Amino acid sequence: MNYFPSIFIGNVTTTPQGLTSAITKKLVDGNIKLFTLGLEGDEQAETRFHGGSDRALCHYPQEHYTYWSESFPELADFFNAPVFGENISTVGMTEDNVFIGDIYQWGNTLIQVTQPRSPCYKLNTVTGISHFSQIMQDSGYCGWLYRVISTGDTGSHHPLVLVSRNSDVSVKEAIAIAFHMPFDETLYRRLLGAAGLSASWCKTMQLRLQNEKIESFEQRLFKKS
Repeated sequence: MNYFPSIFIGNVTTTPQGLTSAITKKLVDGNIKLFTLGLEGDEQAETRFHGGSDRALCHYPQEHYTYWSESFPELADFFNAPVFGENISTVGMTEDNVFIGDIYQWGNTLIQVTQPRSPCYKLNTVTGISHFSQIMQDSGYCGWLYRVISTGDTGSHHPLVLVSRNSDVSVKEAIAIAFHMPFDETLYRRLLGAAGLSASWCKTMQLRLQNEKIESFEQRLFKKS
């Protein structure tokens, strides 16, 4: 099946809430170039959690916005793409049917799913909900990230076409293993075995195995030490 995306890019700015971020993005129509580190004209502010070769693009399912609007009806008009700072939004691709390592042809480029998005504290500021990052993580509606394995020209008129499935670990399962389940060595090794998994997630799972514990999420979710 082909999935035609909406595409968004943004620059690092200071938001009305005083947040230095590139989460505010604008719709791009027509052709756009895709480089190793992302779309032409797109920037990232917090490189600890965003950007880099394994996290060049962020994809968030359009259908999840219905869930957020129903969960927070007072913010129904707010929850529309690309409020979470995604580069790509589609209908039909979700954490259930997208898998770690999937390779998609997009125009004359190729992109590969590397990891789920790890919600961070900036979502709390953007939404005005003090623990929204935790809510998103718990919901499993996190979206996912890509690496670019072949650069070139693409655009919203080019569909994402699955050309290679390289693991049996869905993004949904990866989220559950990383964020929802208790310590489980077997599951961490399963995730480590998923072809295409990002270096940062490989490191996290390996450290869990070495330290025999799950790391704290507090700094990422709430900017706490």
